[in-house]
Amino acid sequence: MIGIIGAGAFGGALAITLGAQSPVMLWGRGQKGRGIDRLPGAELPALVTVADDLAQVMQARTVLLALPAQAMGRFLAEHAGALAGRNLVACCKGVDLTTGLGPTGVILTHCPDAHAAILTGPSFASDIAKGLPTALTLACADDAVGMALQHQLSTDVLRLYRTTDVIGAEFGGALKNVIAIAAGVVIGAGLGESARAALMTRGFAEMQRLALHQGARVETLGGLSGFGDLVLTCTSAQSRNFRFGVALGEGASFDPAMTVEGVATAQAVAKLAQTHGVDMPVTQMVAALSQNQITLEDAVRALMSRPLKPE
Repeated sequence: MIGIIGAGAFGGALAITLGAQSPVMLWGRGQKGRGIDRLPGAELPALVTVADDLAQVMQARTVLLALPAQAMGRFLAEHAGALAGRNLVACCKGVDLTTGLGPTGVILTHCPDAHAAILTGPSFASDIAKGLPTALTLACADDAVGMALQHQLSTDVLRLYRTTDVIGAEFGGALKNVIAIAAGVVIGAGLGESARAALMTRGFAEMQRLALHQGARVETLGGLSGFGDLVLTCTSAQSRNFRFGVALGEGASFDPAMTVEGVATAQAVAKLAQTHGVDMPVTQMVAALSQNQITLEDAVRALMSRPLKPE
């Protein structure tokens, strides 16, 4: 039995693809029927049980935490006892605004005896729910646990690649959301495709600077959880972070009920980069722009007037 906590788009999509082959128990606040609100037209397979009681799901040996990154700490603080010793797999991308930790760091803070892992990489929930081929990274510091999870969570259409570089996988997934907002700003402001390509390239260099400083491996950033996810998120209107950036660039409003992980991540990473003396101009621009601390014109001017240097 696999437990999934969170019945939003991604949690629901994972329930659909995993439930096609294995028993799954799904819990989400307000989730009652066989449909998923965020995935119109999708139906849960027969092997998926929709749990009324959260405690039922937490009895599973492997529990996927499909919760927003900024909500995970609060949830774990409340339910740490019931989750002790479990395989806990974070299914979110971000850096906690309060602690500066990635998702597995948040898990281990509250559940130190858990086996923490993260599932991340280039994916849209709607593609997974439709059974379209998707490849993701599963990162776990304990390779034996990671291997077991890799086999348990892979399906005919969901291929998982394993790594022990949790830091690289976490920072790749978190930082690409920030760069995706910036890419959306470029398109929304009408600055052109050439500018987006330049922004993605310099943004990727920025992602690597911080991640490598924190102990990540360069090959992880060049893989699915870094470069792969960056390409997808910066080039598709299915990305909420990209759409939010487009709205910023256009000066338009954006649905406040929509979770945009890159906004909080930009704030957290900007502080982290300043603490460690890592140069991250794109992240700092996104952090300031999303908080209305600078204008779009000032942001573009600041980036374009940076000192000329070798690539």
